Amino acid sequence: MFKRIWEKWTKSKNPESKRYRYDMAKRICGHHVKYVTERIDNVDEVIGRSGGLNIKDDELLVFASADILMRCKIADMQASELLSKDGVVITAPDLAHGGKVRTVIVYYVYYR
Repeated sequence: MFKRIWEKWTKSKNPESKRYRYDMAKRICGHHVKYVTERIDNVDEVIGRSGGLNIKDDELLVFASADILMRCKIADMQASELLSKDGVVITAPDLAHGGKVRTVIVYYVYYR
């Protein structure tokens, strides 16, 4: 119990810090994905449906449509939750697609 209180008191609020990025990855890991869009020239296109977010070693995997849509190092990613808390925006060099910097928006499945 004390550990949780201590982590809450000392949590990083700087989005550029490594600790903040790992905390964000832990927060979004395990969510079920409704669909994933990619932002290209300020236009969002659906690139996958029905999947999940997972952490493997020090990488975050966005899995949908029976394929890995994005694989990035947690230390290199920038992630922020949507205001509605229904998803997350991830910007990072994508290791699954040659290291190109991509921005994907992951929308979670809503459970009642």
